[in-house]
Amino acid sequence: MGKDECKTMLDALNKVTACFRHLVIALGSTSDSQNLREELKKTRKKAQELAVANRTKLTALLKDKNISKDDRAEYERLWVLFTSSMELLDVDMKRSLEIGQDFPLKVPTRHLIQTGMTGSTTTVAARAMSVQNMKYEADANIDTVDLKELETEIAQVDQMMEEMEMKVQVAPWAVEAKQEAGAELKSTVSVGNSSVGVISICEEEPKETVEGETGLMKVFAGIIFTAVLLIAGILGYLVINL
Repeated sequence: MGKDECKTMLDALNKVTACFRHLVIALGSTSDSQNLREELKKTRKKAQELAVANRTKLTALLKDKNISKDDRAEYERLWVLFTSSMELLDVDMKRSLEIGQDFPLKVPTRHLIQTGMTGSTTTVAARAMSVQNMKYEADANIDTVDLKELETEIAQVDQMMEEMEMKVQVAPWAVEAKQEAGAELKSTVSVGNSSVGVISICEEEPKETVEGETGLMKVFAGIIFTAVLLIAGILGYLVINL
């Protein structure tokens, strides 16, 4: 039961962290807005709450001397995944601070960048917060006031990561992966047990459709190759007879 709970909690953290990264990309672009700044604030706070829950649960399990060798190996693997997710969150929080300072909304100091991104980020934020519709309640000066809170939160995350290294010593290079890189993208297993909404990255095409398209391409290529040989033969015949 403990392993399943840890996996569910870690899955939730990974999805919220991914949503936060998606939102950070829109900072400073023509998609930037007051709503985006509020979405970033709510999403990163949700990520920090999940991070604390993951740390507390995994730390207690790894300190338990009565768990089996196999269970310990699995918890160490989850711990490595957790620390990796925390590092990504820390990097994105620092990036959002830098971009937020360079692109204040209330008193613009430079033009927003045309990155090619269009549309609202509300759907991504709603998935991170596990709600159907986002509610926006922030003041108009959130883009400057929130930067101070963000600086404090970054310091807290850095301190949390240092404490994690001191309390639990797990060498990443000693942990063996249980699946190939990118295997989760090919998996058809439902992750509906997660506490956040599922982010659809891509849908796997039906195998029959793919095979049918491949067959048509081979036939088309064969026709073209035959036509080229025929033309080459005719040209050779004309050259010889001239």
